[in-house]
Amino acid sequence: MTTKLPKKKEAESSFTISDIAGIGLRTLKLLVDFGAILLFLLGVLGAGLGLGYVASLFDSVEVPNTTELVKDVTEVSRISKVVYADGSLVSEISSDLLRTPVEADAISENVKKAVIATEDVTFETHNGVVPKAVLRAALGSAGVGSSSGGSTLTQQLIKQQIVGDAPTFRRKANEIISALALERAMSKEEILTTYLNVSPFGRNNQGRNIAGIEEAARGIFGKSAKELTVPQAAFIAGLPQSPIVYSPYSSSGGFKSDEAMAYGIERSKDVLYNMYRAGYINEADYETYLAYDIKKDFVPPAPILKDTRDYLYYAVLSEAEEIMYRYLIKRDQVSAYDLKNDKTVKSYEDLAKQTLSQGGYTVTSTVQKNIYDAMQSVVANYGDVLDSGGGLVETGSVLLDNNTGAILGFVGGRDYHVNQNNHALNTKRSPGSTIKPFLAYGVAIDQGLMGSASILSNYPTTFSDGTPIMHVNSNGTGMMTLQSALNSSANIPAFWTYKMLRNEGVDVKSYMDKMNYDIDLYDIESLPLGGGVETTVAANTNAYQALANGGVYNEHYIVEKITAHDGTVIYQHEANPVQVYSKATSSIMMMLLRTALASGETSTFPGRLASINSQAAASDIVGKTGTSNDTADVWLMLATRQITLGTWAGHDDNSGMELLTGYHNNAAYVAYLTSALYEVRPDLFAGRFQLDDSVIASSVLTSTGTRPGTVQVNGSPITLGGAMTTSYWARNGAPIANYHFMIGGTNNDYAKAWSALRPAPPKPTPKSSSSTSSSSTTTSSTTKPEVNSSDSNR
Repeated sequence: MTTKLPKKKEAESSFTISDIAGIGLRTLKLLVDFGAILLFLLGVLGAGLGLGYVASLFDSVEVPNTTELVKDVTEVSRISKVVYADGSLVSEISSDLLRTPVEADAISENVKKAVIATEDVTFETHNGVVPKAVLRAALGSAGVGSSSGGSTLTQQLIKQQIVGDAPTFRRKANEIISALALERAMSKEEILTTYLNVSPFGRNNQGRNIAGIEEAARGIFGKSAKELTVPQAAFIAGLPQSPIVYSPYSSSGGFKSDEAMAYGIERSKDVLYNMYRAGYINEADYETYLAYDIKKDFVPPAPILKDTRDYLYYAVLSEAEEIMYRYLIKRDQVSAYDLKNDKTVKSYEDLAKQTLSQGGYTVTSTVQKNIYDAMQSVVANYGDVLDSGGGLVETGSVLLDNNTGAILGFVGGRDYHVNQNNHALNTKRSPGSTIKPFLAYGVAIDQGLMGSASILSNYPTTFSDGTPIMHVNSNGTGMMTLQSALNSSANIPAFWTYKMLRNEGVDVKSYMDKMNYDIDLYDIESLPLGGGVETTVAANTNAYQALANGGVYNEHYIVEKITAHDGTVIYQHEANPVQVYSKATSSIMMMLLRTALASGETSTFPGRLASINSQAAASDIVGKTGTSNDTADVWLMLATRQITLGTWAGHDDNSGMELLTGYHNNAAYVAYLTSALYEVRPDLFAGRFQLDDSVIASSVLTSTGTRPGTVQVNGSPITLGGAMTTSYWARNGAPIANYHFMIGGTNNDYAKAWSALRPAPPKPTPKSSSSTSSSSTTTSSTTKPEVNSSDSNR
């Protein structure tokens, strides 16, 4: 028997199951509605803040002078140029841009309609801006919607000619104010004609950049702008949105692939639709034009001759574009926050290139024509002396003015038209042993931890992983002076010197940072041998410039100034000298490097220079070689009081060269280079390096590099004597004799060192014998000093 619950009870039971869920859903809905209301209120608040922010920006923008505005907008590009230090021409910058302005009646109505229909359908009625687009941008600045709005043709003209396309609202405010002012100063036809005369249209059939409707018509369809048909006009009208992408031609002047060309063709179909929608063409014409094969109208490719400019032009232009970028950023007061936006950065980079190439600027370089020509002549006529057992060897050289850091000349490579890699300014390679003087020894001298006559350990040793530290085929010899270590470019002394600096807590990185010398890791054991480092010839030469210039670093540069067409100097290089090493350190290193070069142990340069130019060889020239593992890189760094010359040679693929490439081949090549420089500028070789007055001269034992004293060795006092010499210190002066007199070395090494240093006990007097006469033959072994053909970091 089943008992039914009363209806009331049944209802109560139902409430407890389903109605509870309903209450939860209604509660959730209330929360959602409340959230929506809250978001709406925040949006309104944000919009208010956005509008307030926009109002403040507009309030800070000055209304432009009408006359100047029209002049800036209608001014067609002027030819900019790069010149040598003496003002003689290197090359025109804008010679690759073709533009031929025409009057309004020389432009087909088809083009005008196509552009209006696609870019600004309300062009004939607005006053320069579309209010709803401005409001959309204002809300976007507060994070409500998009900050970008459709720009009118007037605004686009302002962007192209004056303010650029950076996605910042300050720039947008300038654009809007200027557009409103321009509409009051120019007629609609004048604005449209100017727009068509200045807009970029990609490339022509020669691969050259084109701007303006006339060059577009002739370069793509082989006819004047007046003669363009509707399909042709539609194709050209679609180009300004993305000229390079939509252009049918590649940079070489040839046709793009069908796949790549399709982008421009599809874009032209969009333009045709816009013309139909705007009522410029009827439906039947639209269908006819849509089916038209526009590709058959493209003029055949006619590539121009290859670029005749070289490393110099592109090196100067690259630095000038960076300078112009910074100038525009400062001019437009672009904030650090805005520069976090990649689009803003890209737009200003593009604007810098456009402004520089089309603004009639003169970029004056630091390069002296006679020096540059002499260096190019040497690489052309004597570069082949580098080639040895591995095909063509590339090279790069940089000549710096010690007092300013100005690049007076450089060699970017053997032949720009064969290899465009700039081996002087851009290519990074291992510095090999050229790093030793400024990373290890220079810092140690500067810190007062080493003097010119200090003794270093060259006893055999290993890296922490057990790998022997080799120097060519030698695993170490014993003790050696700092001068000998530099002469032979021995690796073990540099290893111990750097280890000493690390143990003493010396901030080596701060020295390198002052010279903008980029090193990723400082805890690499082989770092003082060039391990784990890659640098450019320019950066390496700059480090030697600091050593040669009283310890003062002047960052290298190649643009002296940039002048506008009206004579206004918008940029002038300003010196920013940085004291890296003391004057004492600088002068001590120059003394050491003078002897290192003259010794001829790692390079035949001195003898080779003397054989071809005795006057140049008589100059006070200091220097240092460097070779990386497997002779993949060879260097020779030279300096006089006035200049520093750095030269590298190697293969782009890092393959090795013959063992003696640095010792012989590079030495010969740099001798020719040095001789040529002396012939055109002998004054750059004048003067001699002198020890600075602040240098501390200490009289030391030649054997230990310390002042005389008594040392406890194995519990016995030893007072060393013997030859004395002068050791030059930047700080402190030489220490008194002590057991650990060497820089580096293990306990076992010191035991060997003192065994060699301690006075020999007196020999006993031999007994005389009348009956027996004995003679002993002593074999004297003389070890000939090894002439190292390489100073590899192996």
